[in-house]
Amino acid sequence: MSQARIGKLVVIGTGLIGGSFALDLKHAGLVGEVVGVGRSRGNLERALQLRVIDRAEQDAARAVEGADLVLLATPVGQMDAVLAAIAPVLPRAAIVTDAGSTKRDVAALYRRHLADTLDRCVPAHPIAGSDLSGAAAARYGLFDGRKVVLCPLAETAAASRDTVAALWAACGARLVELAPERHDAVFAAVSHLPHLLAFAYMNSVLDRADADTCLALAASGFRDFTRIAGSHPEMWRDIALANRDGLLADLRAFRTELDALIGKLDACDGDALAERFARASAVRAGWGK
Repeated sequence: MSQARIGKLVVIGTGLIGGSFALDLKHAGLVGEVVGVGRSRGNLERALQLRVIDRAEQDAARAVEGADLVLLATPVGQMDAVLAAIAPVLPRAAIVTDAGSTKRDVAALYRRHLADTLDRCVPAHPIAGSDLSGAAAARYGLFDGRKVVLCPLAETAAASRDTVAALWAACGARLVELAPERHDAVFAAVSHLPHLLAFAYMNSVLDRADADTCLALAASGFRDFTRIAGSHPEMWRDIALANRDGLLADLRAFRTELDALIGKLDACDGDALAERFARASAVRAGWGK
């Protein structure tokens, strides 16, 4: 895939994802200037110190003047206000993309605020993350070998899609393309539901009278299962509400599996338990090899 160089990149939400994208493009020599936008002056100053960005702005509308590419790297719940602010001043030639974890709602926001420039809109979702956040978490190589899902609109121009794809490829990402609705159905099952279950399980332990003892004695199994419960609460609230329909369907399906597990355990049906465990274990052991 041919590389695409851009003059001015505006990253709205200067944290792990947006900052790492900027660092990769800087390293590849594919961007002239990076302007970081955020609510926290302290975080923006840290981004400047670490050379994640070249200039800091707290006013998104002022930042996008003369932009060639705008990356929305805020939580999805903030994108409505951001798009409303930048729409009146966004250069006609600027490509707008995002890193949101849900896509159907973001596609609807593009249609609401950027109806006249949908050919330049490229919804996307990099499948990379960390328990860390903020500009200090940004690092070169975060996306190397990771998947990035592109969810172009029907109106997205091939040239806009190809530019965004080339930039992510330059970051080392492996590209996948899905319709926004299909994206949300898939990620409800493999990303959003696991996070909700981790939060719920953590709360169930905390509700126990002996929670302190449980936490003191917990080891690697607890650590591995609950790691994602340390994720950003505001971000995951927004994701849960944005993908509500898909999550409700998957939560109900998971409840059916839990009810079946309770029934087998209540009946002391060891053979049935072993059969279900073996099915899950075999697939999990082979996954990712």
